[in-house]
Amino acid sequence: MKNTSGQEYLAYLETFITESRRDNFIKILQQRSKHFTVAVEDVYQLHNTSAVLRTCEVFGVQELHVIEEKYGKKIDKEIALGAQKWVDVSRYGTTASCIEHLKAKGYRIIATSPHDESCLLQDFDISQPAALFFGTEKLGLSNEVLEQADGYLKIPMVGFTESLNISSSAAIIIQSLSSRLRQSDIQWQLSDEEMLEKRIDWARKSIKDIDFITSRYLEQH
Repeated sequence: MKNTSGQEYLAYLETFITESRRDNFIKILQQRSKHFTVAVEDVYQLHNTSAVLRTCEVFGVQELHVIEEKYGKKIDKEIALGAQKWVDVSRYGTTASCIEHLKAKGYRIIATSPHDESCLLQDFDISQPAALFFGTEKLGLSNEVLEQADGYLKIPMVGFTESLNISSSAAIIIQSLSSRLRQSDIQWQLSDEEMLEKRIDWARKSIKDIDFITSRYLEQH
């Protein structure tokens, strides 16, 4: 739908949801961002992908990219706790296709890795859009990601353990960067067009018999 008809369709849909739900959608979407996006590569344990999805939702990251080159999986609804309704999940059959897609959208590819050249979390430059890549529990990120990365990022650690579970790493990094982003002067919010698209999407997901209701709208327009 064009923007004008999109606005009309949204107004129609919002007659089927409560004002408080509509206002809550607007409030939450005002805190959503695509400035940072997250990609998980071949995470074997399903609950970790689901936990990362939940972290994205909680801290306002609107998009999650799941690479399934080795392991096919579905989002664990029990762990995600409904987050899959509110975060846009894209799936890729290869790491290469995910990297190509994100680079085409203007994202820097950032490998989260205890690499010698890695930037410490607190020193990471948040001014440019970045895609944060997280790897498997045992092997970390593939050489393909590490070789094509525009930068490396690591969490400072002072204990004997050299790594964290992916869900823990993602939570720490996403919370830290999103908090810094919201305290900055960077334009990190969704555009008006993106806001409209998500308000329509979320309204549709909240209405029973949405196909029937949409067909009625189209008949009238």
